[in-house]
Amino acid sequence: MTVTWEELGWERLADGVGRCRLPVWDCTVGLVLGEDGALMVDAGSSLAEGVRLRREAERLAGGRVRFLALTHPHFDHVFGAAVFAGAHVFAAGGSRAVFEDGGAELCADAVRNGLEAGAAEVAADTLVRPREEVRGTAVVELKGGREVLLHDVGPGHTRHDLAVVVPGDPDVVFCGDLVEESGEPQAGTDAVPSRWPAALDRLLDLGGEDALYVPGHGAVVDAAFVRAQRDALARRFGVSR
Repeated sequence: MTVTWEELGWERLADGVGRCRLPVWDCTVGLVLGEDGALMVDAGSSLAEGVRLRREAERLAGGRVRFLALTHPHFDHVFGAAVFAGAHVFAAGGSRAVFEDGGAELCADAVRNGLEAGAAEVAADTLVRPREEVRGTAVVELKGGREVLLHDVGPGHTRHDLAVVVPGDPDVVFCGDLVEESGEPQAGTDAVPSRWPAALDRLLDLGGEDALYVPGHGAVVDAAFVRAQRDALARRFGVSR
């Protein structure tokens, strides 16, 4: 039985491309459909959330999630990843060490932000290590002729920021937390503020004026919003342009 994006509470962005805004932290996950499977962007904040996302993604795709792109190593984007067993997992170049050695820190951050301690500990213990680090650009080919482009665009929000670009009409750019719409962009201890505006310039170069830009948190925005946030970050962190 065919199910629509809307029936599952997802937002359709373009042909075969959608996203879901998750509760509590308003974190976005994305989905790109091929003929026999899909690529998912981020995995939610817990194993329970990952289970829900995998079930819904497979219903929408009519097949399994074959690829998982993690935009950056923060708990609300990666703690559901272990549920996607067998998926080819991508992350930005240089980030593997965070996934291998940073589980305790991610767990503590999750608990500080309100995730139940037991759920955080289990997710940290099963934290997925990326199979492939993207340095520059990687192309993922989904059956049916659809290509998805993965770009290492950071550092900025973290030291390891990955953008996912889905060419189409319109192009869709999954930005991770390089762009936030529902609140001021968050700069934690792993942010690189001096290079964040340049990362947004790279996003704009990739998507162009007519793309849909999907923030890590909040509503879909346009190029003008990304440009305004770039300028605000430059002022906030004293970065000359």
